[in-house]
Amino acid sequence: MDNKPSAAPAVPPVETAPAPDQPALRRRSLLPLVAAVLAALLLWQWFDTHTRIEGLRQDFAKRLADNDIMVRESRALAKQNQELAAALQARVALLEADSASAQSQQVALESMYQELSRTRDERLLAEVEQSITIAVQQLQLAGNVEAALIALNGADARLAKAAQPQFLPLRKLIAHDIANLTALPVADISGLALKIESIVAQVDSFPMAFEQRPKNESAKMQNAQAAKPAKAVVKQDAWWQALLNDLWAEVRQLIRVERVDHADPGLLPPTQAYFLRENIKLRLVNARLALLARDARSFREDTRQVAEWLDRYFDTQSRPVQSAIATLKGLSALNVVQQAPSLNETLAAVRNFKLGRK
Repeated sequence: MDNKPSAAPAVPPVETAPAPDQPALRRRSLLPLVAAVLAALLLWQWFDTHTRIEGLRQDFAKRLADNDIMVRESRALAKQNQELAAALQARVALLEADSASAQSQQVALESMYQELSRTRDERLLAEVEQSITIAVQQLQLAGNVEAALIALNGADARLAKAAQPQFLPLRKLIAHDIANLTALPVADISGLALKIESIVAQVDSFPMAFEQRPKNESAKMQNAQAAKPAKAVVKQDAWWQALLNDLWAEVRQLIRVERVDHADPGLLPPTQAYFLRENIKLRLVNARLALLARDARSFREDTRQVAEWLDRYFDTQSRPVQSAIATLKGLSALNVVQQAPSLNETLAAVRNFKLGRK
């Protein structure tokens, strides 16, 4: 092949540009500088923004860490608060139960207090009524004037301690009853009881009726002869008179004529005398108990029966027996229980006063 050189292309003709102006050239030379300044400004702004964002990020991370710590602490505190709340709820429940129990007890106590408590005047009137009731019982059941006076004086002392004018009518009635009871003659109960005790102590020494012995005439004659002044000289020819006197004294002792006061004296075998004495003691003890209980009927009956037994079965010529019979007859004639005044008016006045106050 023939390497022939190719023909050169045709070069177009270059058009010649017109020469620029000087201001345009200056503006074109300032463009890179302005672009550099703008790039520097953009770079500085980017760096500042990046720095701020990094600071904000670190601050935000720090705050998140702090918030996490605070959240953990808050959770721990919340858990403690929950536990404390649970304990408090348990305590509150226990306190509510105790409060309910205390309220029920308080209600019960209030009801009991309302039932048992009274006003001062009501309690005072109740005590006065009780004292007067005791006085009435002592007078009616036992005839014990001393106990009735003690009860009435106690009631008057309570009213006097209250020092209230509305109780003056009650005090007047009580004072009137005290004056009546004080003026009432009262038997010497202790002295009468001692008399009965002395008779009881002498019962075993009282001689029975069947134990009477004839009088010793010879002893009386010997005593009379011993009492006479002795003669200086005794005649030798009076011996036969002494012999006759001795014989006569012996004959007189063989037959005894004596006056019997009872038409039918009570005779008991010796084995029954013990039981008679014991029955007499029991009767006397019953009489003493009746005296202390102010039972006038039983006291009179027992003393009369004992006096009758002593007069029938015992030796009435004995001085102790005669003294005991006289004492018992005197005791049976006594009125150991006087008719005590009634306190019903005073008791009714106290009750009416209570009703009026209610």
